Amino acid sequence: MAVYIYSIVGKQHPLRLDGLSGVGEGGAQLRTVSAGQLTAVVSDAPEDLRAKRRDLGAHQEVQQRLLSDGTVLPLRFGLLAADDEAVRLVLEESADAYVDRLGALDGCVEYHLKAAQNEEALLRQILEENEDARRLNDEIRSGRAAPDASVALGELVAHEVQARQEALATGVVEALRPFARLHESSQPTGNDFLSVSFLVHHDQDESFLTTELSVAGQMGDDFDFRLSDALPPYSFV
Repeated sequence: MAVYIYSIVGKQHPLRLDGLSGVGEGGAQLRTVSAGQLTAVVSDAPEDLRAKRRDLGAHQEVQQRLLSDGTVLPLRFGLLAADDEAVRLVLEESADAYVDRLGALDGCVEYHLKAAQNEEALLRQILEENEDARRLNDEIRSGRAAPDASVALGELVAHEVQARQEALATGVVEALRPFARLHESSQPTGNDFLSVSFLVHHDQDESFLTTELSVAGQMGDDFDFRLSDALPPYSFV
């Protein structure tokens, strides 16, 4: 039977798995596979594994429990191996890389930050501060505009939005970067202008959180900052 792999930890990890169950209907029983200095947490893999809410929750719960007790290399949902022996072989062959990564992540958690700006406020700001945009908008509203004025205004506003949001994202990251060992940006979605993960060591945790609150407060009510709780460091494995 195929094996589902949750995460990799060092041999010193207490592996407190009591009360947890794995993915699949009814919750698979968790077990460990060890090789040298490493241990993988695994279970039998269900035949019809899909990203259902229950299975995603079970996967995340295992990661959070392990993180609460020590350093963990959290693997993405859905990683399978042929059997326990295949898992053991990978642990042996990639031992140096896994041990090094565990060392780099020791004492660290991941925070993921997303941010958006109210669209109406942003457009109002552009019209107030950009003379060309304000002129085109006034001409369109008064009926004096050239036929291509709406297109020109749309292109100008789109360029301004991109430039301003890129600058905002850079500013937020620069404010928080001193308190993180690493950061990893991803493509924002929807109305967000920022989507970034930070790897934060526990001795910088309070400073990071305090600074994030300060930055959000300084930027004002037109901005929506959403910071995750402390997560296993998925983005840095």
